[in-house]
Amino acid sequence: QVQLVESGGGLVQAGGSLRLSCEASGRTIGSINAMGWFRQAPGKQRELVAVIPSGGNTNYADSVKGRFTISRDNAKNTVYLQMNSLKPEDTAVYYCYTNTILPPYNYWGQGTQVTVSS
Repeated sequence: QVQLVESGGGLVQAGGSLRLSCEASGRTIGSINAMGWFRQAPGKQRELVAVIPSGGNTNYADSVKGRFTISRDNAKNTVYLQMNSLKPEDTAVYYCYTNTILPPYNYWGQGTQVTVSS
């Protein structure tokens, strides 16, 4: 089992910045593979924002490339999402994500609201 605890959401004006954090803990934490962020806006499907594998290249949604940066601190089992130049269309609930190899399973955080006002 892995638990994910997110922090850092809030209300910001367009053009501003926010930093999301997500700390993982639990019995199978040593089996964590990728860590990342998804988001879901009202009336829309959940979509990938950014993901960082344990030993590979990061992957970003086209809509956030050049504005968002994902990073992870393996010693702290924490993944970060630095969001700059925020736009109203970035408004959504942001969910932390991770998966484990053994056993193979996906885990989600509880979600944190990000609201960007125009």
